[in-house]
Amino acid sequence: MTLNLTWAQASARRLERQFLVAPAQAGTPVADVVGAMLAAHAQVLSAAEVSVGVRGTGTTRADVRAALWEERSLVKTYGPRGTVHLLATGDLPLWCAALPAVPVGPSPFPADVRIGEEQAEQVVAAIGDALEGVCLTLDELGEEVVARTGSWAGDLVMPAFQDMWPRWRQVMHRAGQSGALCFGPNRGRKVTYTRPPHFDPLPPREAVRELVRRYLHAYGPSTAAFFAKWLAAPTGWAGGLFGELAAAGEIEEVVFEGTRAWVVAGDTVFPEGPVRDVRLLPYFDAYGIAAQPRELLFPGEAYRRALAGGQAGNYPVLLVDDVVAGVWHQRRQGRRTTVTVEPLGSLTARQERELGERAARVGEVLQARAELVIGEVTVGPHA
Repeated sequence: MTLNLTWAQASARRLERQFLVAPAQAGTPVADVVGAMLAAHAQVLSAAEVSVGVRGTGTTRADVRAALWEERSLVKTYGPRGTVHLLATGDLPLWCAALPAVPVGPSPFPADVRIGEEQAEQVVAAIGDALEGVCLTLDELGEEVVARTGSWAGDLVMPAFQDMWPRWRQVMHRAGQSGALCFGPNRGRKVTYTRPPHFDPLPPREAVRELVRRYLHAYGPSTAAFFAKWLAAPTGWAGGLFGELAAAGEIEEVVFEGTRAWVVAGDTVFPEGPVRDVRLLPYFDAYGIAAQPRELLFPGEAYRRALAGGQAGNYPVLLVDDVVAGVWHQRRQGRRTTVTVEPLGSLTARQERELGERAARVGEVLQARAELVIGEVTVGPHA
């Protein structure tokens, strides 16, 4: 008999596995929290620090930075969708085998700009060699890449931000996804790059199948189409992958809100739900991006107010129970931060108390004292 699941049941389990029902106990390694999320979006590092921090008891941005720059149990690199993420270092054998195995579309650049496959492999190898045991700025890395490959790699052919970038930069994200590059600590205001700790990648076929299982454990029930969207992968490829896993008995079908979806085989215990709680999630939090269907997570007015053209992550969100019910913004001045929350409906007295606690927790993560203001958020997306 096929299991029938509701949004409340699925959300309760997702939130629990994300450490959003009960935060990870003190002493839990930061990398374990990131691993539970699969990855923490880190284009804006302070947002990643809040994502990780609110999922741990007493965790602050200093703990995240220590894991990243001192312990190296985290790496900041190019992850899913080719965007900058924090990944658990122990998960690099998985990510750096799975991501290069995802089919990519044709190059968006004209023929005289794009880089060929052989050249791309040369650049990735040159990046890895140049970054062995050192931290280099972008300009320094570019000099090393050109010296190892040829002048063609340094041709200024890529239009970018009213400037021209060298040809080799087309494959920077590929170098990150394959384990040849990650971010290093800033040198003043300049970003640096280095090489992550060495590892032996998994076989690609095994890696992509394991990534599906990990994704379904964290965010299931889900579909091949939602997995493809989360990973920025071709839908047909994802459908074939899910079909292989289903035929092998590694995933099983359920009915989720009346539609066909999948969970890891045997992983069919769900809370009764719903969860009753208030949470504040920052820009591009993993939960807001990966939990699908999006129209159920962002119901009614939330779909217009908390998304940007249907894209999640551009606004920090207020979760009430298991849906988005507002947006928020924090502005720091010295040791204080003002947390402005705009609910899309009325809050009960209990919810307002919980909101005060959540705002205070954001302040603790940022090592600042938070002041809560309930009112209109006047800044735009990704402000």
